[in-house]
Amino acid sequence: MTTTFWSAAVALIGLALAFVLFPLFFNRPRHRAEADLRNQNLLAYRGRMAELEAEYDAGNLDPENYQQLKDELAGSLLDDVSDADAVVAGDSPDERRRTSARVVALAGLILIPVVSVTLYQQWGAMDDVEQWLAMQQVSEAGEGRKAQVAQLTDQLRARLTTNPDNPEGWAMLGRTYMNMERYPDAAWAFTQLAQQVAEAPTQQATALGLAAQARFFESQGAMTDVVTQAIVAARAINPDEVNSLGLLGIHAFEQKQFEDAIDYWERIAEVAPNHPQLPSIRQGIEQAYQRLGREAPASAPMVAAGVSDLGVTVRVTLDDSLVDQVPAETTLFVFARRPGAKSVPLAVVRRTAADLPLQLRLSDEFSMAPSAKISDAEEVVITARLSPSGNAIPQPGDWQGATATPVAVTDGREPVPLRIDQQLR
Repeated sequence: MTTTFWSAAVALIGLALAFVLFPLFFNRPRHRAEADLRNQNLLAYRGRMAELEAEYDAGNLDPENYQQLKDELAGSLLDDVSDADAVVAGDSPDERRRTSARVVALAGLILIPVVSVTLYQQWGAMDDVEQWLAMQQVSEAGEGRKAQVAQLTDQLRARLTTNPDNPEGWAMLGRTYMNMERYPDAAWAFTQLAQQVAEAPTQQATALGLAAQARFFESQGAMTDVVTQAIVAARAINPDEVNSLGLLGIHAFEQKQFEDAIDYWERIAEVAPNHPQLPSIRQGIEQAYQRLGREAPASAPMVAAGVSDLGVTVRVTLDDSLVDQVPAETTLFVFARRPGAKSVPLAVVRRTAADLPLQLRLSDEFSMAPSAKISDAEEVVITARLSPSGNAIPQPGDWQGATATPVAVTDGREPVPLRIDQQLR
């Protein structure tokens, strides 16, 4: 793209020079045209003299008239020849103008490219062109090209750091980092985006909400102080920022504060009726009402038709040797992830040890974000962890179990057995 740009620039500069140089080198000089005219006059004189002599020889002219006409014709020729000698012999104004034109053309040949490039470097938008190129390359890079995407993303980051006034670039950088599961970098990019759109409060709140979501993924679903601070910052600008409301709803549901979860999620359905995650939000609302032992009111958002039923049914049990070691109030997390140690959870369920043995269905209703749904995966690894601290991040002393091999995501309901049988050291 950069090569193409400079090729076009060179072509335009060349075109500009052509307008300067063409009249100089391809127009016939004025004195050459005048010389041609004098040659024509001389030929005409000779032809007229031949006619006079023919008339005289034929006896049509007497000597006196012949001499008079001959003198007049010679006098007119002498005037032309005298003017021509002055033009050729002297440094005419036309020649001086031609010399000046050569100097101007030579100066233009040097100065036009130099001044054009210099002024463009100072006032042009080459940085924007390079950023746009990097954004296009990142967006067009397909799956399976992780190394190339990482390189292009680093290039985009470097250009944005040099020229940060590009909200679209920061938004793309944040989304790309999220897809790459580089959550600290994503949070940083969204924070930079918030600074760039400070004059648009709604957009700034959304950027901060996305930063909170990235931090939430980084903590593997734990409501840490960093996540809480980001949510508070977003809602201070816009109390109805939907990413923050979604995170608060998930946290409230995990804490069994089902009334609060319903309030947060119903608010999303009210302020963002076209939210892409609305079907999952509606499922969460229904699930919260079921946990409260109540029917969802007729006015409550219901599950939309066409919601994917893909998922994994799992039956979680605790090894007999650990039954006496685990307090009933110990927090239980059940995760579904794509194969890969650093993969973001596609579904998260929070219960307690008292609920064991437990059979549940991991589906999109337990997804953490629209970009991380279990229905989009072909297979997942299921992990169950008992955490005395209540922290979703693995810590020494937690009890854990996981499926030995990835499990296919289907619409079937046959439970996959999962036993918690080891303690983390």
